Order: sequence, then structure tokens, then C-alpha cells
Amino acid sequence: MPPMRVDHPARPPGRGFTLIELMIAVAIVALLAAVALPSFLDSIRKSRRAEAFGAISAVQQAQERWRSGRTTYCSNLSAAPTADPPGLNFPGTTANGYYTLALSGVSGTGYTITATAASSQTADTRCKLLAAEVNGGNLRYGSGSSSSIDWADPNRCWAK
Repeated sequence: MPPMRVDHPARPPGRGFTLIELMIAVAIVALLAAVALPSFLDSIRKSRRAEAFGAISAVQQAQERWRSGRTTYCSNLSAAPTADPPGLNFPGTTANGYYTLALSGVSGTGYTITATAASSQTADTRCKLLAAEVNGGNLRYGSGSSSSIDWADPNRCWAK
């Protein structure tokens, strides 16, 4: 008698991914993240500059209100107007703490207001310093990456 042949039913096609396919997908996702993440973080830093721009503008407006009744601009940023000596009553930092504010070069004809990056915003290497200078009724903007302000290229950081 011939041996009995047993037919096995055909296996259904495999479902899911092989390890190689999964590793390729993970590598592609990692590559896309490596390219996109720095660009995303730069966009976040750029959007946070708006906080500094708003604070600088608010100080400029307060300085003009102050100057309208006095012969000089105010040199004290944080003291209350009723303090001795009086001030503009502004906090030393912006609303979310991404920048610290400072006045310098205050006189009867001008001043400089500087916003210096703080906390996570210090990674904004090109625009760590944002400044506005009023001198004899003329206003100019500048920025910098270290301790000095570059007044020649205001659009680098102040671009609209």
C-alpha cells in the first residue's frame, strides 16, 4: 500500500511588517525629524521675539509720555512713578520671561532700550540682543548675537 499523502492547507499570506521594513520606516522618520526639528525650533524662537518687540514698543511709548512733561527721558525702568527717584514702572523682564529689559544712555534727547535673551531664548544665537535707540528724535533698531549691537542690519532680527 502506498504511503498516505496528507495535504496541508495553504498558509494564509503573512500579515504585518518584517523587522527590516519596520527599521526602514523608523530610519525615514528619524531623518525627517532631524531635518525638520531645527527649523521648527528656529520658528519658535523667531515668534518669541515678538514679546521683546512689544516690550520695547511699550517702553518707547512710556518714555514719550514721560518726556512730554519733563526735560529728559526717564532713566529708571522699574521704579514706580511715585517712588524717589521715579520710574516707568516696568518689570525687568518681558511677560513670559524670555527677555530682560534695560535702559542705557538716557539723556534729554535720547536713550537706548535693550532686550537681552533669557531662559530658553538664549539659543537664538543671531538675535540675543534686540535694541531700539532714540537720539534727537530719530529712532533706529539694532540687534546682536553677543555683547554689542549691530545697528547696520536691523532687518536681520526686526524683519516684519
